[in-house]
Amino acid sequence: MDNPTVYPPHGGATYAYEAQTGRRPLDFSQNVSPLGMPSAVRDAIARAAFGADRYPDDESTALRQALAGHLGVPAEWILCGNGAADLIYRLAYALRPRRALLAAPGFSEYEAALTAAGCRSEFYLLTSHEDLRVHEDILPMIHPGVDLVVLAQPNNPTGLTTDRALLEEILRRCEAAGARLMVDECFLDFLPERDELTMAGERSAALVVVSAFTKCYGCAGVRIGWCVCADEKLLIKMKTAGPPWSVSALAQAAGIAALGETAYADELRGLIAVERPYLAAALRGMGLRVVDGQANFLLFYAGDEELAAKAAEADIFIRDCRNFRGLAPGWYRIAVLTREKNDRLLPFLRETCRMRQE
Repeated sequence: MDNPTVYPPHGGATYAYEAQTGRRPLDFSQNVSPLGMPSAVRDAIARAAFGADRYPDDESTALRQALAGHLGVPAEWILCGNGAADLIYRLAYALRPRRALLAAPGFSEYEAALTAAGCRSEFYLLTSHEDLRVHEDILPMIHPGVDLVVLAQPNNPTGLTTDRALLEEILRRCEAAGARLMVDECFLDFLPERDELTMAGERSAALVVVSAFTKCYGCAGVRIGWCVCADEKLLIKMKTAGPPWSVSALAQAAGIAALGETAYADELRGLIAVERPYLAAALRGMGLRVVDGQANFLLFYAGDEELAAKAAEADIFIRDCRNFRGLAPGWYRIAVLTREKNDRLLPFLRETCRMRQE
């Protein structure tokens, strides 16, 4: 792998770095809860380990029922998977679309999954607009012949949301064109207005909503995601599009426990609400362009094409965004972490920016 510690496809290439250096970096490249895994979730995993000599419930029955109560939808509309990425690939293989429309920049696994399924991707360039948001000019791009539209709410790496009314109009346009709409809500739980923005309760067979416990509940290593769709036949096709037992008994127990961690989620949202503007103001104070996102990360333009490499030399990981379609070298993304960790990043950035300006 070429230069894995600087330009990893998803950030967080800490294992290779630790093997190379013997040090664990301060990782701002992964957008996972800075509070760590809730203790109740760890305890649930430990208890589930005592029954791990049995195969897991391939239907994830208890978890689906818990999610159904949480989301206010029938359990039959829910499919669980080995993280959101697993469900994205299953959707691509189940639908086998010929043409798809994706917002760019966006999560690379959308295009990777569709390419693997033989689909040609077309792109709505967010960089065509100064604010990097989805606008009404996406609507004419949704027409017969486009089989799938993929959007994220909020988007990664911009952290920006799409107006709910526009999402509903996009869904109606998809229904009229015979297309499906997939909305990735993996970062939505970080937003206080998540209940107003989610599409999970929409009763449309054309809509697939994907999410996961990965980000908000610090479960990246557990791999537990879910999707909601009113088309139960499509969910059956998605289930059979991959191997059985994709959700371990430990992951199912973790998901059920996470749904009860409302106080943890409230604390996390409170932390992000304070630390995101703190980081954004500090970056702007350095003369950097900062995208005013609403998620648990910030996208900014520094101009310095080697900033990620310099950070790695200081045992700090930031996400180099040059391999996001539509973003040039010099764009970076950082997670919003605790004040103590944020204050370890900022002096490095100030000094690096100062040296570059001299």
